[in-house]
Amino acid sequence: MRLRTLSMKTPRLEGLFGLFIFMFLGTFASAQSSPKANPSPHVQDNVQAIKSVLAQQVAAWNRGDIPAFMDGYWKSDDLEFVNAAGIFQGWQDVLKRYQHSYPDRAAMGHLTFSGVEIRVLCPDAGFVVGHFRLDREKDGQKDHPEGVFTLIFRKFPAGWKIINDHTTEFPAPPPPKNPS
Repeated sequence: MRLRTLSMKTPRLEGLFGLFIFMFLGTFASAQSSPKANPSPHVQDNVQAIKSVLAQQVAAWNRGDIPAFMDGYWKSDDLEFVNAAGIFQGWQDVLKRYQHSYPDRAAMGHLTFSGVEIRVLCPDAGFVVGHFRLDREKDGQKDHPEGVFTLIFRKFPAGWKIINDHTTEFPAPPPPKNPS
């Protein structure tokens, strides 16, 4: 296998390459800057708006209202939800997945988020990472599914919406062994 090297023989290519590097480093630097170090009011307003979406989702979930929970998602065929079962595309498919996985209030349990970190990358894009936990009873036993999530948000005229949700549930601990 032979590797090819990129040759910058024309000033135009050199200029474009330089512009690309400048933009990449600028984007990387802004994404790495701490939101706690002098965040602008604009950034703080966006963080609060995203927090509000999350709070509304938790409240809807804990009422057993999946359609209201789904209000936090972009109502588009391009919405994506990723978990161990695969990639679900489209708002309607994500709704069906939630309704199938959580057919009633008991299956939904009580949702809490913790360790939530919100990063606004630009005026209309941001992401959230955090932990989730469901507290519920299943077959007379306490059940506590939990895991982590990454949510990519985009700001639309109607407000901030989740455009991609990658949720990973931790494996359930093994049942206690009965001593023989």
